[in-house]
Amino acid sequence: MRDEPVYVTQPDLPPLEEFIPYLEKIWNNKILTNGGPFHQQFEEALCEYLGVEHIALFANGTLALVTALQALRITGEVITTPYSFVATAHSLLWNGIKPIFVDIDSTFNINPDKIEAAITPQTTAILPVHCYGYPCDIQRIQNIADTYGLKVIYDAAHAFGVQDHGGGLSRHGDLSILSFHATKVFNTFEGGAIVCPDAKIKQRIDYLKNFGIADETTVIAPGINGKMNEVQAAMGMLQLEYVNQAIDKRKKVDHLYRQELSGVRGISVPVMPVLTRYNYSYFLILVESDYPLSRDALYEKLKNHGVFSRRYFYPLISDFPMYRGFSSARAANLTYAVEVSQKVLCLPIYPALAGDEQRRIVKLIAGN
Repeated sequence: MRDEPVYVTQPDLPPLEEFIPYLEKIWNNKILTNGGPFHQQFEEALCEYLGVEHIALFANGTLALVTALQALRITGEVITTPYSFVATAHSLLWNGIKPIFVDIDSTFNINPDKIEAAITPQTTAILPVHCYGYPCDIQRIQNIADTYGLKVIYDAAHAFGVQDHGGGLSRHGDLSILSFHATKVFNTFEGGAIVCPDAKIKQRIDYLKNFGIADETTVIAPGINGKMNEVQAAMGMLQLEYVNQAIDKRKKVDHLYRQELSGVRGISVPVMPVLTRYNYSYFLILVESDYPLSRDALYEKLKNHGVFSRRYFYPLISDFPMYRGFSSARAANLTYAVEVSQKVLCLPIYPALAGDEQRRIVKLIAGN
């Protein structure tokens, strides 16, 4: 009998019967969007959960990224990482901004040593990614930004609920972007948000995500329709009741993988960063040169056995045709990002993943 397929992720959903009362309220009050009661409640609840001052909700994380750049009036060139999902760089092109890719370091995040060499008179901002929920070198990036008068916008799509010694990662930078996509630790089906420390910027963001409308007769900017609807916000309210439990289950999955994979020749598992709290958003392995198969051959082997891993992130964003030529000639090349992209494999991880399935996956990797 063929084993049931196991995918790299699976959305964590609350009990359906608990969501029905939220839907009934929406049906009764007939408010579906435009900042309804669940939208307002969800913003407040998220601020409390994440320990931040202001949050603006969006229909998805990509619209949040596009709008964040608009809100800070970013132009010219922005230094970013090639090792991310394409939405990070797409948001720049949508705004007519030139992405400048620099290499990553062993944290899988943008290498601060490479940032300064890539700065030109056209550089206006840095767009780092907390890849896999691992924190960037926040202090060094901020020091560079302060020295050169640059804005910092963090793509924190992987980092929901992650905390360093001072609090949540999303408090850093001029703005920080969250994703609530179905593949994320915390989901609202689709969804996203901008975290901002300033009430005036929050107001501008709210205008921009609603066509630029300030009031019934005033449009202040060419905004977009980026609003989160009431069904998404209601799901978010309910999901907040379960997210800590979901993260605890993901932690157990992570720990079992680490235990079972220890000693498998040619497979290395990155050391967990030192954090007050991690969200276990991904579980990645690096397929080294002494492993009997190439990374891609292992990927195919797992797939042939119904295990659908992902090569996050391969190819690099800089390898796609629309981005070729955007690596900085003044910065070092993308050697480390290329190396990692050819070795990394993200294994299935989600709260409902059974231990027996994990052990089957490990046996396949170990060659048994």
